[in-house]
Amino acid sequence: MTTGQPPGEGDTHPVCVRFHTAIEMIGARWTGAILRALFTDQCRYAQIKAAVPGVSDTMLAQRLRELQRDGLVERHVVPATPVQVEYRLTPKGQDLEPVLDAIIAWSHTWVPLPGPAPAP
Repeated sequence: MTTGQPPGEGDTHPVCVRFHTAIEMIGARWTGAILRALFTDQCRYAQIKAAVPGVSDTMLAQRLRELQRDGLVERHVVPATPVQVEYRLTPKGQDLEPVLDAIIAWSHTWVPLPGPAPAP
């Protein structure tokens, strides 16, 4: 039976929409590092920023809003003087822990640490 497609073209499967959405959700720049900070009980904005070197205030605020929108993080205002804001993982966000642990393990095996540039 012919399908009108070139040979081999019908053999590939499209990327699952769920997989693509999940990768985009956790794969955005800084998101993994922010989630990792939250897994290590860094819950205040300043703590998260300190745990993720190089992230700007604008980017951190944007990523935290995206994580809230995606249901991975909840924002809690602590009534104190001055007002404090804490971020906590939702059950959906907590379910990512083994995923991040697997990525960390993989990176320890396959991603070299940056080192000094080789001499010319």
